[in-house]
Amino acid sequence: MDQKTKFVWAIGLVILIAVLVLISGCVEEKPKQNLTQEKIIVAVTISPQAEFVEKVGGDKVKIIVMVPPGASPHTYEPTPNQMVDLNNAKMYAKVGSGVEFELGWMDKITDLNKNMHVVDCSKGIELRKMTEEEEKAEEDGHESGEEHEHEEGGNDPHIWLSPKNAKMIVENIYNGLIEIDPDNKDYYKTNKDSYIAELDKADGEISKKLLNLKNRKILVFHPSWGYFCRDYNLTQIAIEKSGKEPTLQGIENLIKQAKENNITIIFTSPQFSTKSAEVIANEINGKVVLIDPLERNYTENLYKVADAFSKV
Repeated sequence: MDQKTKFVWAIGLVILIAVLVLISGCVEEKPKQNLTQEKIIVAVTISPQAEFVEKVGGDKVKIIVMVPPGASPHTYEPTPNQMVDLNNAKMYAKVGSGVEFELGWMDKITDLNKNMHVVDCSKGIELRKMTEEEEKAEEDGHESGEEHEHEEGGNDPHIWLSPKNAKMIVENIYNGLIEIDPDNKDYYKTNKDSYIAELDKADGEISKKLLNLKNRKILVFHPSWGYFCRDYNLTQIAIEKSGKEPTLQGIENLIKQAKENNITIIFTSPQFSTKSAEVIANEINGKVVLIDPLERNYTENLYKVADAFSKV
């Protein structure tokens, strides 16, 4: 091999080594990049909580919602993949008010990930007692053959459907986040204060919208709106059979109540059948309106619900 050929080979070898070093450097840098951008995984039971966690945690959290859109937290069972995903969660924000999903699954979930910090979102919230009719409707919503008891016995579990309660839920979530990630306390506090101001604004505007409402009774398929009604001086009348169609006698009774109270709108949600609601609506020359108690876009949904209730 002559000198010229040796020189060319040497140059080629240097270039090859430089390329390999460059590639090696890029490969080594990627894990470091991912490490600095790693988000805290926070699990929640229902979609509205996802907004609460997102508003406080911002870009530092990744959220797992256990009960997916369209499913009911009264009857839903998690998939094996969801249970596997919980292994990586650092925090679980449970509703804490007696939602059936949590009564049936929280022990299993915490056993699966013993290092996960569990936050009770109901801490500090005064749970309202359900009326006899509401409690009956709530119990009838479960599948036949199943027995369920509320955590506090007769308490309304739908605590999130009140901006006043939502503020306390947000505080509880904030306290949970700063416990597992104290270095970002100031960041979480800024986000939390901003969102609570948003909730205060929503509360004030909804109060004004519903203040002079003449008919203060609403007919709902499932008794989800007790806390909202308590906040704004409304009364919900619940269709007796949730999750399954009511009896003929139950429908006749509700038609009678609707006529006596001049109710022409029946509110139902995507998680339940609208068949019986439509039957009643036809009998009272009214209409069925869908409202979702599990909508992820929480404040936006509250405005929609208030607007719907203002038309009763």
